Amino acid sequence: MSELSGRVAIVTGGAAGLGRGISERFAAAGARVVVADVDEERGRVVASGPAFAFRRTDVANPDEMRDLVAYAVDTFGGLHVMVNNAGVSGAMHAAFLDDDFADFDRVMAINVLGVMAGTQHAARHMAANGGGSIVNVTSIGGITAGRGVMSYRASKAAVIHLSKSVAIDLAEHGVRVNCIAPGNIPTELLASSMDDESTAPYRAVMNMTRPLRKTGTPADVAEAALYLASDRSAYVTGAVLAVDGGSSAGFPLTMPDLLRAAGTTVG
Repeated sequence: MSELSGRVAIVTGGAAGLGRGISERFAAAGARVVVADVDEERGRVVASGPAFAFRRTDVANPDEMRDLVAYAVDTFGGLHVMVNNAGVSGAMHAAFLDDDFADFDRVMAINVLGVMAGTQHAARHMAANGGGSIVNVTSIGGITAGRGVMSYRASKAAVIHLSKSVAIDLAEHGVRVNCIAPGNIPTELLASSMDDESTAPYRAVMNMTRPLRKTGTPADVAEAALYLASDRSAYVTGAVLAVDGGSSAGFPLTMPDLLRAAGTTVG
């Protein structure tokens, strides 16, 4: 498929995980891709082919986001797709009362300000050049309530509301803004919020509470991003596409299932 042939895309956080998957899928679909990341070593590995360029970028710095857009335009002659994927998790606390908010400023700067700045600078170019597609990566943690990583949950909920609001604002310019909300996909982001001993049981719980009995992959998210970047979604803006195996739709276990999982005899 070459449905992004002739188009230029930026993918922030493109050096690993979901961002790498999106970058490589876009290139396979014919796009020229600027991989943006603070991890220069891994970023240059991803951007090693002729369809790629790498730009070291701290998304929490709006000036660097402005320069990133200018770099894409100067290097490849335009910008048609912006994927604001870069993000960080937060510290996992046993309870909200134990949260010291030490991670709040960093999480908000990367996860919210980075998306706002990336959306604005990309949209300024797109609005003056026939439109485009902006895809902001949020999380099911921004859709459904839950315990733990409160700064992260708040940041991802903010991305959803921001994206819907900006979609209304930019529609007159032919700029579409949509969200992808991944969930239950093994990446380094989850591991960064807890110790190694906690990760395995946490994943086991996620597997048990996901309606689809399969594990999601970065490729699943990349396909969703390709859809939102392409002309197939030309009438779609302000949407939130959950890629989560049905987790945000509802809880798949019955009470007997829960009792058995808890080791309680079901009468």
